[in-house]
Amino acid sequence: MLAAFLLILPFAAASAVSPVMLTEQTFLLTRGRKVAARYALGAFLTVFVFIALATLFGRVISLPTEPTLSASLDVALGTLLVVLAGTLYLIERRSARHLSKRKQKKQRSVGDRRAFAFGIFSMATNLTTLALVLPAAKIIADAGLDYPERLVLEILLALTAAIPAWLPLALTRVSPGRARRALNWIDQTIARHGKKLVAVSLLVLGGFLLLKGIIGL
Repeated sequence: MLAAFLLILPFAAASAVSPVMLTEQTFLLTRGRKVAARYALGAFLTVFVFIALATLFGRVISLPTEPTLSASLDVALGTLLVVLAGTLYLIERRSARHLSKRKQKKQRSVGDRRAFAFGIFSMATNLTTLALVLPAAKIIADAGLDYPERLVLEILLALTAAIPAWLPLALTRVSPGRARRALNWIDQTIARHGKKLVAVSLLVLGGFLLLKGIIGL
C-alpha cells in the first residue's frame, strides 16, 4: 500500500491546486462556518465518488489479458492532461475576467441551504482536479490491493484533492486571526500564479504518463 501511496502522491498534490475552489471557500467563510462546512462536504463527497467509480472501472478494464491495455490508457490519460494544460492556459488568458464576474455572482447567491449543492457543483465542474485524480485512481486499481487498503487510499486521495474546500475551514477553527491573514496571502498568490501552477502540473504529469505509456507499448 505504501508503494501505491507514493505513486499517487504527485497526482494528489497537484490536484489540490485549485484556485477557484479556494477562492470560493474563502468567500463562503464570510457567510459562516456552517455554510463553509456544507460546501466542503459536498466537494469531498463528489471527488470521493468519482475516485471510487474510476477505481472500480480501472479494475474492470484491467481484468482482460490484453498486455498493452494499461500502457494504452497511460498514453490516453497523458494526452488528455497535456491537452487540458494547453486548453486551461488559453481559456485563462481569454476569459479570466468573465469567469471571475460569473463566479462572484454565483457566490452571492449561495445560502445556507445551497452550500452543499454548490460544493458538489464546484467539484464536479473542476476538470483539472478530476483529470489529475483519474490517473491516481488507475494506480490504485492496478496496485492489486484488498478492498480496505483501496478504500484508505481512495479516502486519502479525495481528502487531498478537496484540500482547497476543507483546509480554510480547518484553519479558521484552529486560529481564526492567523488563518484570515494566511488565507488572504494564499488567495492573492494563487490569483496571480494559480492557473500557471495548474497548467504546469498538468503538463508535467501528462508528459510523465505519455512517456510511461510509450515505453510500455
